[in-house]
Formats: sequence, structure tokens, C-alpha cells
Amino acid sequence: MPTSWLCIPPTSDFSLANLPFGIVSTLADDTPRVAVAIGAYILDLKALSSLVDLTPLFTAHQLPIPLPILTSTFSQPTLNAFASLGRPIHRIVRAALQELLSADTNHGSLLRDNESAKAKALVPQTDVKMHLPMQIGDYTDFYAGIHHARAVGTLFRGAANALQPNYVHLPVGYHGRSSSIIVSGTPVRRPVGQILPGLGQPPITAASRKLDFELELGCFVAKGNEMGLRMSVDQADEDGVFGYVLLNDWSARDVQSWEYVPLGPFNGKNFATTVGGWVVLADALEDVRVPGPEREEGWGEVQGYLRGGGRSMWGLDLDLEVELGAPNGTTTTITRTNARHLIWSFPQMMAHHTVGGCPLRTGDLLGSGTISGPGGPTEAGSLLEITENGKKELVLQDGEKRTFLQDGDTVTFKGYAVTKDGQRIGFGECTGTVLPALEL
Repeated sequence: MPTSWLCIPPTSDFSLANLPFGIVSTLADDTPRVAVAIGAYILDLKALSSLVDLTPLFTAHQLPIPLPILTSTFSQPTLNAFASLGRPIHRIVRAALQELLSADTNHGSLLRDNESAKAKALVPQTDVKMHLPMQIGDYTDFYAGIHHARAVGTLFRGAANALQPNYVHLPVGYHGRSSSIIVSGTPVRRPVGQILPGLGQPPITAASRKLDFELELGCFVAKGNEMGLRMSVDQADEDGVFGYVLLNDWSARDVQSWEYVPLGPFNGKNFATTVGGWVVLADALEDVRVPGPEREEGWGEVQGYLRGGGRSMWGLDLDLEVELGAPNGTTTTITRTNARHLIWSFPQMMAHHTVGGCPLRTGDLLGSGTISGPGGPTEAGSLLEITENGKKELVLQDGEKRTFLQDGDTVTFKGYAVTKDGQRIGFGECTGTVLPALEL
């Protein structure tokens, strides 16, 4: 990978090998629009395409659609229009922007040597506001983190019955609320709901006493399928996946445990889901694909519609971590794990989601389920696991203790991969601070 003419520290999430897409606004222009992250800056693609003629750049990269169709997507308030162009176009655009930002670019006059364009199109990230990257029509959250499923199942059903009989045969999931998905940095208010105050006592309505996070990876849909038709794993892999974000599936465990029988999660989940603002494109992570977890003895074969071209069972070698910031300013890293522990890939999730003919649409969001590792509490993706549902205390760096989240706590997810040639590809932060519940 070439180096950039911009100074990019090796520890930056936003290397030239990455170029994640997001929606930003600035003081100079408060209209949300498309940008990519590069080092400590964002490249405003709306501004860039209005300041310079990009024809030579995209002609050199053999863009197969009229340039105005592409550049019109850069002024949209979401990434949906760009995502709907399809992965071959995403691939060309990312490659063209990498060439534009490379130290040895053949198009230096467009930006590198154009002081006026640089001043307007390159903006420090500290000077931008991030917005939700997509208009999200539907949100489905899966449960593909086997170590989380085993740990939670053991807590409530014992080790012998930790996994439900269907778990290893299909990607388990439920339909969530798209209306409460928020971008990183948005505060999260502690929810109120029905809870059981004690064993054998009747339910009460109160603020959740067991507010938790769930460390997940999110995947946005690029192109979907028509109603009544299904999407194969291979189709999903090439056309369905737009890109990935960090995702926090905030959970009120006490509300959830009382209400989830018999139809599954409801108010214990629907109050907030936080996603990172930067979407890492599928092509950026091709180099960090790894084989998925081995199927265990007794699991049987994966059913035909969940197999595809030898590429269905793969994972992503992404290092993930969770920081908990206390109101006093102390921050503790409480979890380190890896996304390779998911037993189903997102193309498999899409194939299962559509097997009955359910249509997916551009901008739909899929959650991976909580990502935990095999190493116990230090690799757990939720406080439910770390504290064994409140039975054990988590000791923070300054000696404070937690069983679940307190008001004023800030939860921050981070994630990154390192390519074979040493380039860091990261997601930035996915963060939210807990606000007190509203009084009843």
C-alpha cells in the first residue's frame, strides 16, 4: 500500500488502506453529506466534487457509470444512494480516492497541490459533527457470538443446556427497532420498564437496575432482494454487504428477563442502539478474513442454503475492546476480544434472513450478536457475563465497583484490524454516556 501525502500516524484507525465512509456536517456547511476519514481529517466528497473536475481521476479508474450519477450521491444526507450503486462501484471509488491521496498520485493537481481545494475539502475531524450514516429501514439483531451464548445459557439453564437445539443449525435473530438507533456520542437515557424486584414478588414499574452494553459488529446492506426471492450466500457476499460499524446493543437485563417470554426481546432492548459513525467498506476488510470457528462434533453439516462457494464460513480478524469511563473521569479497559469468534458470517445471516422470501433493502442494519472470547470475563462482551448477572463485582482502575452500569458511566467500543502489510484499519469509537431515567 502506498503512503499518503498527508501525515498519518501508524496508530491511526484511518490509514490510506481504510477510507471509511460517513455522514458529516461542519460549521461552514451544516448540511449532512458524504465524507471519508483519512488520518486526523475528513475528506468532504461533496466539496471535493464541486471544487475540482474529477473526470480524469475516475476515467483512469474506468468508472462504468456517468460521473454526475456518482457525485450526486456525495451530497445526500445518508449513504443509502452511494451504497445502492453496488460493491463494484464502491471498489472503484475507494481505489480512486486512495490514488488521489497517495504521495505518488498522478492527479496531484486535483488536491495535493491545490491549496484552495485542500482548505475547503480537508477538514480536521475535531471540527465535524457525525450523523447516522444510513437511513435504516429495518434492524435485525443476530446471536452469532457462541461464547456469549454459552456463557449466558450456562448462567440461566446450566452448562448441559446452555445452547438451544437450533443454535448451531441457523443464525438466530430477532427484529429490533430502527427508530432508536443513534450515532456514536449520543447520550443514552436509562430506560424504565416492568421489573421483578425480588423472587416471588409482583412486578413493579421502575428504572432499570441492570443496564448493560453488548459489544457487537453491525453490517449495512448495500443491495437487497425482491420480496419472494431469496439471496444466496455468494450473492450476499458480493452484493449484499456494504460495510461494517461498531454497534452497542444497550440492554436492560431486568426488563428483558421479565418480558421476553414467549415472544423475545422488547422494551429491554428497544430504547437505544448505538452505531459508530464510520462505515468500513467490505473491500477494506478482505485482507483480514479468516476461517470461521470449527464446527464441533455432533453439530452436523451446515444446511445447503447456508453454504456458498467455499467462502461462507469466514470470520473477520478484528481486535475489539470495551472501555468503561466512570463519572470521576477514570477509564478502565474491561474487555478485549476478537470478531473471529462469530460462528456465522453476515452473508450467511442474509441468506437465512431471506430464505423465506423476506426482502432486505439498502440501508438495513444487521447486528452480529454479542462478541465474547473463550477466555472468560476479560474477553466477555457484556456485564451480564463479566459479573455473572450481578453476582460478582467488576473492580475498575480506581477501585470503584460495578455490577451493571451507573448513571454517568460512558461506554466506548474500539475496533481495528492490521493488514498483511501492516496497515491499520479501524472504526473510530462507538461511545455513549448513560443519563438518569426520567421520573415516572
